[in-house]
Amino acid sequence: MLRGICLFLPLVALSGLLGGQLHTELTGVLDDCFCDVESIDVFNNFKIYPRIKRLTEKDYFRYYRVNLKRPCPFWPNDGHCAIKDCHVEPCPESQIPVGIKSGNYNKYSQPADKVSDVTECEQAKNLGAINSTLSNQSKEAFANWEKHDDAQDHFCELDDETAPDSEYVDLLLNPERYTGYKGPSAWRVWNSIYEENCFKPRSVYRPLNPLAPSRGDDDGEGFYTWLEGLCLEKRVFYRLISGLHSSINIHLCAEYLLDEGWGRSIWGPNVQEFRQRFDTAETKGEGTRRLKNLYFLYLIELRALSKVSPYFERAFVNLYTGNRQEDGNTKELLLQFFDEIKTFPMHFDEKSMFAGQKIEAKILKEEFRLHFKNISRIMDCVGCSKCRLWGKLQTQGLGTALKILFSEKEIQNLPEHSPSKGFQLTRQEIVALLNGFGRLSTSIQQLHSFRLLLKDNR
Repeated sequence: MLRGICLFLPLVALSGLLGGQLHTELTGVLDDCFCDVESIDVFNNFKIYPRIKRLTEKDYFRYYRVNLKRPCPFWPNDGHCAIKDCHVEPCPESQIPVGIKSGNYNKYSQPADKVSDVTECEQAKNLGAINSTLSNQSKEAFANWEKHDDAQDHFCELDDETAPDSEYVDLLLNPERYTGYKGPSAWRVWNSIYEENCFKPRSVYRPLNPLAPSRGDDDGEGFYTWLEGLCLEKRVFYRLISGLHSSINIHLCAEYLLDEGWGRSIWGPNVQEFRQRFDTAETKGEGTRRLKNLYFLYLIELRALSKVSPYFERAFVNLYTGNRQEDGNTKELLLQFFDEIKTFPMHFDEKSMFAGQKIEAKILKEEFRLHFKNISRIMDCVGCSKCRLWGKLQTQGLGTALKILFSEKEIQNLPEHSPSKGFQLTRQEIVALLNGFGRLSTSIQQLHSFRLLLKDNR
């Protein structure tokens, strides 16, 4: 498989030339792992991106339940963005597939078909994201497990899906785009994430931080000297956040409002906006680091998906929406997706993390979890509803990936024919995990498109 990937490298190196100052620097091996940019480009763009795009268009993955009205827990609310493109259109209950509304209860097996619809709906409210026909005793136990908040596993502050303000959103009808939301309100969100939650002392300033004191011609190398001095886990934490930030910025550049004329908005790539965020000259060399962190984050979530495949491969697991044919097709596509992921020869080795003395490793892991959980809470401070939606979803997707990576033993010990108390995923986590990775995959595909546009412009 490795040889198959390497055969593509000359093509990628040729087509991946970046215009202007963004050129061959985005190449070669990534820090803290043994994978290279070119191999990821080929694997993603030719094999993964087409599959994840089809998956996230399926009904099971397109409807996400979220509370966009939760107050900011850290500072007074700025009020919601008044720009029309910030608005999120919730999905009427009548349009939500019945299986998703009812809690995803599996009605396909014979015993389940004999239960009345009313009873099914009542039972479904107490069951988790993926269930099958269980004994009454199993159902009762499973419902109790759902009520138990296993705080050690949660890397995100999850929305209460039963809250009155929680609504279903059709992700396909509310795509992530540049809405015009920017300035001090947006800066404050990212500043809080980086400055207060990335294990960073206040005396060390992140490069190009608009809220930091002016430092003249400082190129930020002091920051990276400090970063390299951190332990692997804390360095990884920063790179994950930077990679997520880069991915979001690429989406905004690729889906930019180009024209509002004639009553119809036209969205497309904005090369100048991309240059401002990632060009070597425009960012004092920072842009290449940002993009490499995107690839690093991609590898982390790819590894999590590979690890969690046994959870979904069990025969009793169904991604239930109520449409038997659709659900069977979705499960088949998901398993094909997992099979493709397993062929990648250069997965990130998470065993290198938290590998020190047991007590110190446990303390560090808990710090890591709490820092990330705090970042998920900051997403409720985003003033633009559409930005908040996609920020919450992608943060939860990464949090779910981290939960998977730190649950290896529980996943290995999953019972074949029943749910497990040791490891469970809610439907909300599953939808965020697949869509969050879909956003990363799309970013890398869009990055390739920007390379070609920059080459043409040059």
